Amino acid sequence: MSSGHEHHGEAGGIHAHHGPRPLPATFATPAIVNAWRTKLIIVAVVATLVSVLFAFTHEGRNHLLRAYLMGFMTCFGFAGGGLAMLMLQYVTGGKWGLLIRRPIEAMSRTMWLVALMFVPIAIFMKHLYQWAAFPNQAAVAVALQHHLVTLEQGMTIIDKHAMLNPVSVIVQSIIIFGVLILMTYFLSKWSVQSDADPMAGTQQSFDRWRTKFENLSGIGIFIYVVLLTVGSIDWIKSLDITWYSSIYGLQFLVGQGYAVLALAVLVVILLSKWEPMKTLLRMVEQHDLGKLMLAFVMLNIYLCFAEFLIIWSGNIPDEIPWYLHRIYGGWWVICSLDFVFHWLVPFCLLLSRDLKRNKRKMIWLCIWMLVARLIDMFWLIEPNFADAAGNLHIHNNIGILAYVTVPIAVLAVWGAYYLTLLKGRPLMVTNDPHLEEMLEAEHAH
Repeated sequence: MSSGHEHHGEAGGIHAHHGPRPLPATFATPAIVNAWRTKLIIVAVVATLVSVLFAFTHEGRNHLLRAYLMGFMTCFGFAGGGLAMLMLQYVTGGKWGLLIRRPIEAMSRTMWLVALMFVPIAIFMKHLYQWAAFPNQAAVAVALQHHLVTLEQGMTIIDKHAMLNPVSVIVQSIIIFGVLILMTYFLSKWSVQSDADPMAGTQQSFDRWRTKFENLSGIGIFIYVVLLTVGSIDWIKSLDITWYSSIYGLQFLVGQGYAVLALAVLVVILLSKWEPMKTLLRMVEQHDLGKLMLAFVMLNIYLCFAEFLIIWSGNIPDEIPWYLHRIYGGWWVICSLDFVFHWLVPFCLLLSRDLKRNKRKMIWLCIWMLVARLIDMFWLIEPNFADAAGNLHIHNNIGILAYVTVPIAVLAVWGAYYLTLLKGRPLMVTNDPHLEEMLEAEHAH
């Protein structure tokens, strides 16, 4: 396009504007969110009822708990990742995060619900983790006699006992959720107070609140990375007690950013059919968010493939089995799907400038990325168990389908609460000078 204002048809979801647009009459969340919430509640009930049936199948109970862990970790990814993305936006500033600030703020405020979701895992952890099933040297000795663990697993359980034992993990989890809920509380409280500031709209007010947000978010990001590393080790990595990874926490952090951006962009674009997002979502901001999504996809690819390449080339007996369990016994299909869904398709599509500017295509891509994240979580969790090699055969083990119904039920409950929180506040922060820039007419690039 040469010069002047851009003209976009329905395919891109953006219409031409000449001159600054007026401020929307209301920043309230549209009523359609109530309908979405109702549908999610129905989905949660149906998925829960279907999931209960798997408890009466062979190995169904074990898969219910493993699938619940998958749903819990996905919800924690949204809540914790939303908090991390919120703090990143406060530290960096700019228009890129203004549109998604309230959506990711609502994600972070679900943290207390995610903390409650951890309770079933804490109660039944001995059915998931070897270190919980055999919490002391005597129990490990009995397990070795009955061949319930290998010698390497038994020695590692004893060696890691200080960190990985039921009491320690529960205490660590309480600390993790306590600190994250506290940081969420202050950021959420200050967000409301900032908009209600009598001097709101002035540079003095904006600078004062910006400083407060930055002071907490700067150290908060570091604290979150440390806590996430501990949590990912306790809840996921320790499913294989002998597995070691120096960047496991960082991989989860990038994966959370991947999923949070997909969900936030999806929500914003879906809401752009109604005010205030109809006016505020310009093509340039949508394009910028698409580029940020691409950055997280690329970083995700780099971290995961780099670790695989280093371990595979090193060919160390203590590390290679983790990958072998995810390649053999039918798992090569899941590994291939994870590669295609999680990395290849999003990377290739987000390279397209036109796709990033097309609302309809971005909606489907965001949904694709969220499904891909679930496939990746399945690939991380299920192969840790001794019976994983034969569990992919549905005709012999229909209980494996719990990995579909249980996460849907858990995510639907979380999603319904998320929409409730999203509806509780205006969709846009008003005490930010970038808001006026988003009302300006779009120009060709």
